[in-house]
Amino acid sequence: MKNFRPKLLAVALAALTSALPATSQTTATDDGYRLVWSDEFDTDGLPNPENWNYEEGFVRNREWQWYQPQNAFCRDGLLIITARREQKPNPTYKPNSKQWGEQRENIECTSACLITEGKREYLYGRFEVRARIPAARGSWPAIWFKGSNGLPWPSRGEIDLMEFYPRGGHAQIHANACWGGENNGSKWDSQAIPFTHWTEKDSLWATQFHTWRMDWEKDYIRLYLDDELLNEIDITTTENGKGSAGEGVNPFHTPMFLLLNLAMGSSGGKVDEAAMPMHFEVDYVRVYQKQ
Repeated sequence: MKNFRPKLLAVALAALTSALPATSQTTATDDGYRLVWSDEFDTDGLPNPENWNYEEGFVRNREWQWYQPQNAFCRDGLLIITARREQKPNPTYKPNSKQWGEQRENIECTSACLITEGKREYLYGRFEVRARIPAARGSWPAIWFKGSNGLPWPSRGEIDLMEFYPRGGHAQIHANACWGGENNGSKWDSQAIPFTHWTEKDSLWATQFHTWRMDWEKDYIRLYLDDELLNEIDITTTENGKGSAGEGVNPFHTPMFLLLNLAMGSSGGKVDEAAMPMHFEVDYVRVYQKQ
């Protein structure tokens, strides 16, 4: 019983540390990577326009939210992307349209998607994002990349460093890559890990910040969560398939840009509206490359 209180204090301090944003910035690593760009979100207000553009409107997957820049702001060293209930007319509404976003007369939920397209695009390197995700039902936060090669999806390439959404009724964390299959289909290398894999080890996991990392070299992409390898993708065999846009092109040998978004509904499932507003908090984004 003599060691009970010190052990309890150590556990409490460890939980507190992981729940708070980090303050130190690493400029080099032991395995040869050097920091080439980062956004620490240290200035309150709008995200730095030198780094970020925005998607706007109803964009993909029949998701519930309308994307708009005003749902992203920086405060206390964090980028905070907020999904909230917001009722207003849909400015793109067309009663007879066959396009799903234009069929919606009203906007009922808003959120934000930030992208570095045309501003921060990289080929190979180590990419780190420290974040705290909303784990409520219906949320679909993502840290992902798309190719800047001018090809349409999926031939442009996609890397999902992190997606959180359910499969088979159970919450999962996903780590994927996608490229063009035959005849403009899609090919995937995917891993879906049950959310319970982490919460059974730490019931407070969802209240804490965690670090997602991608190591992207010319022969592989490795995706990590808190240094645990989730997926390793062999990109020596990821050329776009026959009959696809960019047939024979390997999209993972061209620069890519980053997207940070909080989607709602669709593959995220039925939204727990009692849990709204929901917040996807990003402590930092860091990109390292070997010199």
